[in-house]
Amino acid sequence: MADGGTTGALLYAVSAAVLGMLQFGYNTGVINAPRSFIQNFIKEQYTASPSLIFSVIVSIFAVGGMIGCPLASWLVEKLGRKKALMINAIIGVAGAILMGFSKAASSVEMLIIGRFVIGINCGFATTASPTYVSEVAPLRLRGAFGTVNQLAVAFGMVGAQILGIDVILGSDEGWSWLLGIAIIPSAVQCVMLPFAPESPRFLLLAVHDEQQARIALTKIRGTTEINDEINDMHVEDHAAKQEQKFSILDLFRIDSLRKPLVIGVVMHLSQQFGGINAVLYYSGTIFVYAGLEEKDARLTTIGVGSVLFVMALVSIPLIDRLGRRTLQLCGLAGMTVFSVLMTVAFFTYENNTTMSIFAVIFTFLYVAFFGVGPSSIPWMILSELFGQGARSAAVSVGALVNWFANFVVGLTFIPMSEGLGNYVFLPYTALLILFFIFTYFKLPETKNKTIEEVTALFK
Repeated sequence: MADGGTTGALLYAVSAAVLGMLQFGYNTGVINAPRSFIQNFIKEQYTASPSLIFSVIVSIFAVGGMIGCPLASWLVEKLGRKKALMINAIIGVAGAILMGFSKAASSVEMLIIGRFVIGINCGFATTASPTYVSEVAPLRLRGAFGTVNQLAVAFGMVGAQILGIDVILGSDEGWSWLLGIAIIPSAVQCVMLPFAPESPRFLLLAVHDEQQARIALTKIRGTTEINDEINDMHVEDHAAKQEQKFSILDLFRIDSLRKPLVIGVVMHLSQQFGGINAVLYYSGTIFVYAGLEEKDARLTTIGVGSVLFVMALVSIPLIDRLGRRTLQLCGLAGMTVFSVLMTVAFFTYENNTTMSIFAVIFTFLYVAFFGVGPSSIPWMILSELFGQGARSAAVSVGALVNWFANFVVGLTFIPMSEGLGNYVFLPYTALLILFFIFTYFKLPETKNKTIEEVTALFK
């Protein structure tokens, strides 16, 4: 289809890129089901607390993510989008091999290093994949193609949870294969990416090779009528060069930049400190708390990823219809209510099968409200609060804060659950209330507003 529609070349390019986001979803969800088997594996090697070492295995993923994000920002500009994605695919293969062979090598260290390396791969993907996808997609379909990243994350998570059930790979013999399967998305990327086009925008504006940019754009659009799009890129680039560039330090120093930065950072903190990754990493453990048998708990975790996948589809039309602020407030309020109800259910499940079922339902609804707004809005809000000159620095700070908060939740949930027992979700509830109040008073609505109108609010 010509002129701004979908073509085979476009779908191929987007598919090759979003495999990195599928990898991110897979490795977020995969660690949940095999916890007991991995802890048995740790006990064979160490006398130290297996639950503490397991917390390190879970959270080291986010440390890798903190390194992967800035690495991606640098490499996509230095080498181009396509080469950067290729390098990242190789990193993914290395991480998967380390995890997959850790049991055969009787090495907990290999497992930890593998989780760290795959974390670098996933952090890199969360920066590089959306950049590439937004640059190859036609303007009128950019929003729709942007949501493909979120769908790929949810799809990867569901896949990990299905493969983690007992009859497939959720076993003492199968858990290392479960982790090692992460090689597939990266290996497929290694095969697909050489045949994908480079971003025409990168070729035109960074490499200054208009001929190659035209060849790439013609291939992606399936038409030679690309002059308007090439001219638009030139105009956009010229406008960007006129704008003052701001560093990360400037964001903290200049008052009109510091205010939106604080709002964006709090949005990212609300995504993680609302407790969602406690559920994504440890929902099997949470369902055992709620009175389910371990086998049933592993099966029930599939519902968590499935709810996120459905909500990713539902929230696509709602973001532009209802607005960012409304959905964020709605999501935080729902998460607050259901985190309280989860706590009540944990207390009353004993000798009461009905309350065990309600505990699972409340957990699913908590995840559903996360999918309404807090899942995607923190990632888009910073790019809407800042002009071109400060946007890149602001998005980098947001991503770093998000991965750091992810690390904190991953590391602290097991010690918190051992210390607080059934009260484990109440700290997240308290933080959700604070995030709701902050969002209500501080977050402006960016729907249907130009960047100039939004930035004027902070001056």
